[in-house]
Order: sequence, then structure tokens, then C-alpha cells
Amino acid sequence: MKILKANFKILSLLLILSILTSCNRDGIELVYDSQSNYEIVFMGSATESQYKSAEILQRYLQEISGVELELVDESSQDLNKNKIYVGIIKGEDLKQQEIAIRTENKDLYILGGSDRATKYAVYEFLERYLGCRWYAPEVEKIPTSKTIDLPALDYVYTPDITTRTVHSRLFYDNPLYAEQQKVTQESFPTYVPSARVHTFHKFLPEEKFYKPHPEYFALRGDQRLPTQLCLTNPDVLAIVKDSVASLFEQYPRSKVISVSQDDNQQHCQCDNCSKIDEEEGSTSGTMIRFVNEVAADFPDKMISTLAYQYTRKPSKTRPLENVLITLTSIECDRSAPIAEKCADFANDIVGWGKLTQNIRIWDYTTQFTNFFAPFPNIHTLQPNIQLFRDNNAKWIFEQHSNNPSELFELRSYIIAKLLWNPDQNFDALLTDFTTGYYEEAGIYIKEYIDGIHAKLEEDKDFFLFLYGDPSEAFSSYLSPEMLLKYSQLFDAAEKAVAKKPEILARVKVARLGVDFAELEASRKNITDRYSLLIPNEDGKKIINPLVTTLLDNFKAITAKNNITLMNEMGFTVTEYLANYMSALEVIRMPNVAMGKKVVTVTKPKKYAKEDPMALTDGALGGSSFYANWLGYEGNDMEVVVDLGKPMNINTISLAFLQVTNHVVFFPEKVTYSGSLDNQYFESFGTINNPFPLTKDSKVNDIQFFKLDFDKRNTRYVKVRATNTKTPYWHHAAGLPSWIFADEIIIN
Repeated sequence: MKILKANFKILSLLLILSILTSCNRDGIELVYDSQSNYEIVFMGSATESQYKSAEILQRYLQEISGVELELVDESSQDLNKNKIYVGIIKGEDLKQQEIAIRTENKDLYILGGSDRATKYAVYEFLERYLGCRWYAPEVEKIPTSKTIDLPALDYVYTPDITTRTVHSRLFYDNPLYAEQQKVTQESFPTYVPSARVHTFHKFLPEEKFYKPHPEYFALRGDQRLPTQLCLTNPDVLAIVKDSVASLFEQYPRSKVISVSQDDNQQHCQCDNCSKIDEEEGSTSGTMIRFVNEVAADFPDKMISTLAYQYTRKPSKTRPLENVLITLTSIECDRSAPIAEKCADFANDIVGWGKLTQNIRIWDYTTQFTNFFAPFPNIHTLQPNIQLFRDNNAKWIFEQHSNNPSELFELRSYIIAKLLWNPDQNFDALLTDFTTGYYEEAGIYIKEYIDGIHAKLEEDKDFFLFLYGDPSEAFSSYLSPEMLLKYSQLFDAAEKAVAKKPEILARVKVARLGVDFAELEASRKNITDRYSLLIPNEDGKKIINPLVTTLLDNFKAITAKNNITLMNEMGFTVTEYLANYMSALEVIRMPNVAMGKKVVTVTKPKKYAKEDPMALTDGALGGSSFYANWLGYEGNDMEVVVDLGKPMNINTISLAFLQVTNHVVFFPEKVTYSGSLDNQYFESFGTINNPFPLTKDSKVNDIQFFKLDFDKRNTRYVKVRATNTKTPYWHHAAGLPSWIFADEIIIN
């Protein structure tokens, strides 16, 4: 009987141990008290890349625990040690993009279906289970612990989005960081370098083909213009095929080439092209038929084309299997998810998805006219990427600014993370970055981000445009009250890390967006706080000290961080600061026209509320045509300023804006004249455009057309600016051009 009881006790103990062991049978202790019985095994068939992945694991494990695990191949294994297997194991049958992390019999397996996936698996393990973070190039957070104790692991993941690109130089200039965030190291991987997008003008340059063969180009009205190609011309097809063949021969390793429209909507309207588009129910019809014919000659390559602006609507013809449709969302309102505020685009995704599985999304995430403008679209990033994923988009290109812009590091990081896993907890992701990268200041920066998004959400009618301007938001999320609140949050953020110079420097860079908005608000004189001039104790107008401080900070921080561009048009920080200083000089000039009545003889359009008083309101236009510029489309500008009474004057100056890619040109000439009775006007002189429009003209610029003359007694001053017609070689040939003017100075 005693023997039976003893046996029962032993069986019970074994059963308990078995249960306990089974509950944690695969949990492992990699390191205990700075000691380890593990070695890292790189597989016998390991490539150099997989060996490097094992080295990465070894390095970070040592950094965390202080223990350097030995790296061995399969033939050199120590039978007395547990293993960490890194690489591709025969029989696992993982998909190329798939990763697997599991524990089994006290061993740890970190596996990938390819060299790249193996490296991603290592970084995923370090991040997910050991708490490592890589917030920016050379900004990593690696925890330290004498013990690394892991629970049972069985994690398998295949990213739905297989080609993930964030258009940010943080990744392009730092391949290691791109690997850590699992995105591509270049903007167009596997593409022919010289034919990535908007290629029609590269295959048939206007300089070479237009004059001898106008029939190769788009018919617009009764004129052939080199805006797009005529896609039903057989010679055009032959030339494009020949060019594609030549480029693939030149770049044999490239797998993709773009055969795509140029960046305008001036497509061919000849009878043959129009007939096809009508049959197809979309102006993408001629494009898909044309690209299919090209693709048929290159079955082993991929021919990429755009579903963009006039070609965005799906055709009826299916693209061939080796045609890649690049669908773009440039028109969309970014104040809410695309599914909510850009239903047409969402429907087009579904439509193309019915025709092809080869869809590449080209999405946009910044304000291209003002890189540093606060742009509250961060909360839309996740639902948009989920929308793309849910409609089978495997290749996503998120066009960020490439160059530094508002919250550049944060946006680059967040977008990369969402491309890898669109379904993760967004608030936790945002909190992790703000507290990790900005440390004690992070709570204030997150409050700023959440606050500005909440304020925009209140304004249901606001259209958040990729080519907008801060001035549009001064009655919304950038109101004077909100700007002051944002500034105070950044004051608190700076104070929180005042004794940490490196972190303080990051906060100051993050603040550039609010500083820029305050500068632009001051340029427009929206309140007493935000104005260029304020009265001193004697009532004399002086430059607002806030503006001086903001300019000094902006100059110092951009210089220290090698930030050089203000927008995608090449408008530099140096030019912005110089332009702002010019504005300060202008606003300080004696100006008898300030606040005086302006009557426009010709009709303005759309901008500055079409109110000619914008020319004398003391608010100065910035680098974007949304910012207080009075616009005239396709006609000359003619206005008359009533000075109220006769005055002796000898100087007239008026600023004009140029944004060539948006068909905004300096006038050909500006003529100033005066009158005492508003009937008979005497010419004071004419200023010819000192920078006539050419293909090499500065894309974004501001010039003052100033005329000095002998003193004249006058009451009415007339300004006539002659429109510069859109030249035939411009992408908007055939369309009217714009004149934009602001703030007339008369002395």
C-alpha cells in the first residue's frame, strides 16, 4: 500500500512538472546574469547577407546583455549549447517575404523566406521582443539587461504590401536605416533609372521631333502641341518601342520601365484618339491600348504606366499581365481619409482592381508648396494605407518631401511602420516615437499633433490640399488662438529638455512648422500679435520683435541642420529669408497707397477673394499664390489706385509672383501712369520683365517691378501688367497663364 502511495506521489509530481513544462516548454532564457549557453548558427547555405543578419543579431544581443554569443555554421555546432538559428532552413517553405520567429526545444529560430526577409526577421525580433528602436539614422534606443528571458514564441508574418517606399532621404541616404524600417533604399527599385515616370517627353523630345513632326503630338483644338503624344500614330508607337528596347539593353538588370504621360492634362483629342477613348469610356483607353502594344514586345519585363489625372478612371481594356498600373491620388482632400473625402479615387482603386492585380499606389503625404507648413494629415495615413492594402495594392510609394519638412523624422518613421503593418495601434505607435525621439518633450509634441488634428476635424468644409498654403488655415486650425497655443506647447517642450542639448535640438527642428506658420501669419498681419510692424512707446511703427526672433531662429536652425529647401519647386531657405527681409523693407517704406481704394479695370479670378484692395492692405504675399496675391488668368492686369487727393510722387513698386509649373509667370512688362481726373493718364514709364520666361526660368520666384521717375503731381495711379502667354513648349501650352500681384508701394 505504501508503495502504491509513493508511486502515486511520483506520478502526481511528474504530472505537475509535465504540465508546468508544457505551459512553458518553449520559453527560453537566452542570457542569465550576463551568462549564456547559446550560440548563433547561420545556416550552411547562408549567403553573405544572411551571415550579416546573424552578425546584426550578435551585435545587438551583446549591446543589450554584455554577452557576445559565438557565430558558427552548421558544421561547427557545439552539441552542448542551445542554438539561435538564423537564415533559411530547408523544408520551411516560407514565402519570399515571409518571416518566422519561434522557440522550439529551447532553441530560437529567426527565419526569412529570402535574404532580405531574414534581415527583416532579425530586426523584427529585436524590436518586438527585446524593445530595440531605431527612430532615425543614428538615433536608436537599445535597452540593457543582464537577463534576456523569452516566453514561448510562434510568430509568423507576411507583409501584404511587398514593395514599400517612403520618399525620404532619411532612407535613401541611409541604407541601414531603410533596412531597420523595412522599406526600399531607393525611390524606384528595379526601374530603368532614366525612365521612372512622365516619360513621353523623354522618348520623343519636343526639341527634336516637334517641328519636323507635329503629328506625333497631341491635337488640342486645331493645333498640335508637344504636351502629350498622339497615341494612335503608328510612328510614335515604333519610336517608343525602339526607345524602350534601347533602355533595357542599356540597363539589362532593370525589370521595369515607365511608359507614361507627361505631367499635364493636355492629352490628344484627334479623331482617332477620341474614338478610342469614347469606346473605352475613359481617356485612359488610348493609354492602355498603347502601353499594351509596347508590353507585348517585352514579355519578360514590366511596363509601368500612370492612372493619373485624365487617365485615372479605369478603361474597359485589361492591361496585359506585364503592365503595372501606377494609380495616383494627387487631387484628394487630405483633411480626412480618402474613403471619406475622395470617393472617386476610392472607386477607381476598386475599378482597376477588377482589371489587374498589378497596381502600384502613388500616394502623397506632405504640402509640396510649403514643406514646413503644419499639415495635419498624420491621422489619415493609417486608413489610407489600409484602403490601398485592402484593394490588393502590393507596391506603395508614399511621396513625402524627400527633403526635410514638417516633423520629418516622425512622418518618415510612422509611414514606414504603417507600410510594414497597417493594422498596428496607431496611437501607441505615435506615442512610442514622440516619447522615444523627443523624450520628456514628447508629451507636448504629441499634444500638439493631436490638437491640430482635432481642430481641423472641427472644420468639416476645409480642403487640405497638397498645393495649399498656411494662409488658407488662419481662420481654422492655424487661427491666432491656436498658433499661440502651439507655440506655448513648444515652449514647454523646450523647457522639458533644456538640459539635454541633443534632444533640445530635435525639438527646435520639430518647431519649425509652427515658427513658419507664425511668420506667414505675421506677413499677412492677421492680428496685433501676428503682424510685421507694431507701434513703439512713441507710436512709431517698428518691426515686430516676434518676427525678428522667429526669423533668427528659422535661419539658425535650418543652417545647423542643413535644411535648404522650402518647397518642391526649388525655392530655397536662403531665398525665403531674403524675400522676407525684402518684405520687411517694403512694409517700412513710406507708402501713400496704404489702405487707399483700388478699382480693377480687368477682372481678377478666384484668389484674394478677387478683392483689388489686397494690393493696398499691408498684407504681403508669400511664395504661394494662395498667400494674398491678386490673380488674373489669361488677361492683362489693369488697376487704378485712388490716392484720395493730388500728391507729388516719384516711385511706384509692385511685387509679382512666378510659379512656372502652375502657369504663373511674371508679366512681360508693367506700365505705370498717373492722372488728376481719372480720365487722361500720363505714362510714367514701363518696366520690362528682367527675367523673360525660358525653359530654364526659376520655377518659384518673386520680383519687384519698381519705377523711379521725376516727381509728378497725381491722384490716380494706373498699373497695367501685360500677360506673358503660355509658350508652346510649356506643359500647359494652349492654356491661359496667370499674373499674380501684391502690395503696391507709392511714394
